[in-house]
Amino acid sequence: QPAAVAPQHCGRIHSRPPLGEMGIDIEAGGRVKSKTRVTSSQNPYIRLLCKLYKFLSRRTDSKFNKVILKRLNMTRKSKAPLSMQKLAKLMAGKDGKIAVVVGTVTDDKRLYEVPKLSVCALRFTETARASIIKAGGECLTFDKLALRSPLGKGTVLLRGPVKARAAERHFGKAPGVPHSKTAPHVRAKGRKFEKARGKRSSRGYKV
Repeated sequence: QPAAVAPQHCGRIHSRPPLGEMGIDIEAGGRVKSKTRVTSSQNPYIRLLCKLYKFLSRRTDSKFNKVILKRLNMTRKSKAPLSMQKLAKLMAGKDGKIAVVVGTVTDDKRLYEVPKLSVCALRFTETARASIIKAGGECLTFDKLALRSPLGKGTVLLRGPVKARAAERHFGKAPGVPHSKTAPHVRAKGRKFEKARGKRSSRGYKV
């Protein structure tokens, strides 16, 4: 009798994976990715602060540290500056507390009397720093804050107006759509530029 011939396979051998290793059945709406943002800043101080608050957020139950870590890793756009006038207004009646801003604190010439404040921020403009110190206050860095208040007790977490950028005026419902407050990208603000039909009641209708 002739020997049994092994079956010839053309190409690759396809084997079905074990039942436990098969693909995930993704529900309608897709998979939600929860990848945390990591800063792309090359500033060594920012990177060290991220390291410090990553440790604090992991080793403590404080939500304050988790929020600080998240804000340190934000884009520059999201770390909007806060003026001295807004800072003084928000800290009224909060004596003995430390104002915490993950961003820049800028001076405001409209504020004539600066109250005594303890402020912790990433950066202070020269004039803002001078006005805080002149009023008897103090300017803290985040590493000093971590030593003084590792859990964020006795602090007031503030942030600047993120949506106050000029570019934000152009976002939203399309300009010209009913009830839209979005500013159009117009070449000039003169009489001839997008001022006719749809823009004035005397020219057909006004949106």
